[in-house]
Amino acid sequence: MGNAILLDEVPVLARDEPSPGRFAWVRRLTIRLARGVGRTAGGLFGLVSLVLGLAVLASTPVLQFLSLGYLLEASGRVARTGRLRDGVFGVRLAGRVGGIALGTLVSMIPLWLVGSYARSAALVDPGGRVERLWRLAALVVWGLTCLHLATAYLRGGRLRRFLWPFDGPFWLRRRWREGGLYADSRDGFWDFVARFRPAYYFRLGLVGFLGTLAWLVVPTAMIAATARFPLLGPLGMLGLAIIAPVLPFLQTGYAAEGRVRALFELRSARERFRHAPWAFAFALLVLLAASIPLYLLKIEMIPREAAWLPGLVFVIFLAPARLLVGWAYARSLRRERRSHWFFRLLGRLAIVVVAVVYVVVVFFSQYTSWGGPQSLFEQHAFLTPAPFWSFER
Repeated sequence: MGNAILLDEVPVLARDEPSPGRFAWVRRLTIRLARGVGRTAGGLFGLVSLVLGLAVLASTPVLQFLSLGYLLEASGRVARTGRLRDGVFGVRLAGRVGGIALGTLVSMIPLWLVGSYARSAALVDPGGRVERLWRLAALVVWGLTCLHLATAYLRGGRLRRFLWPFDGPFWLRRRWREGGLYADSRDGFWDFVARFRPAYYFRLGLVGFLGTLAWLVVPTAMIAATARFPLLGPLGMLGLAIIAPVLPFLQTGYAAEGRVRALFELRSARERFRHAPWAFAFALLVLLAASIPLYLLKIEMIPREAAWLPGLVFVIFLAPARLLVGWAYARSLRRERRSHWFFRLLGRLAIVVVAVVYVVVVFFSQYTSWGGPQSLFEQHAFLTPAPFWSFER
């Protein structure tokens, strides 16, 4: 009897014990891979959106200061922490804006298609029945597209809201009945804009621009006057060769400390060089070399259709160089003692060579650029990102 009870209890215990799934590890691995791929794709999309957004700002007058302010802030953050990755920020916010732009473009595709058919019908059968039907269809699609876009924006502007429009009208009807739709949308919009800190970056870029221009205006004007006064050309080149190696680090010091006076503390920048001469020389080499492709773009006037190209080239080439400048500045702050005089001498020699090559390129750019001597004042290695102010042919 006891044996029977014992035998009866065995299968009961076996059924109650939780048995692990045979392929549970496959499911967990799949979920982790999917999440990793999603985060990677989102990060890459945000980075591309950030680059394109900075390029658009860099190609727009006045808004150029926002792009310059971002780059100065990136250099300043690296200077404060010493980590290059700290200079790449705002990727998630940029991805949000990029998603809104991409969703808007995708949502406009039906309207573009119907509009093209309506225009074709107007050419084939002007004033006929087919044209009227396509015009009516275009009007209906235009109204539905406006409703869909408005609903997607009100729902937060997520990309999935643009790609799946079927539940939008039901949500809009429900929120309209609940009330407060306008107030919530208005507050959400301004909160989203405030996260970008446009006033801060505009001020940072504007002050950095004016302070840097104060250093450059005299030697640049002397170089620009070479045709009338040949003796001023060499003097201006000498002055630019002395100022150019120090300007990036003055800008970084201003961005890192937040003091306007840091833009004019020449002695402090030279002291920082004595602590990390090779890092300063390497960062300066990368920065000035990265500005040369933009001088090549100035050989011919850029058409309006390609107005975004100079800003894109600027961001791709000069943004990483700005991070290296911040890294060199941080390296000098971490070192308490000055480097050996021999290393400082080698660093100075390297900087002299780099500065001379850059000044020569700048000097001859007035003869190769469509802007002539006026293009000398652009100095996109230090000033506003966009080197062009007019795109008309």
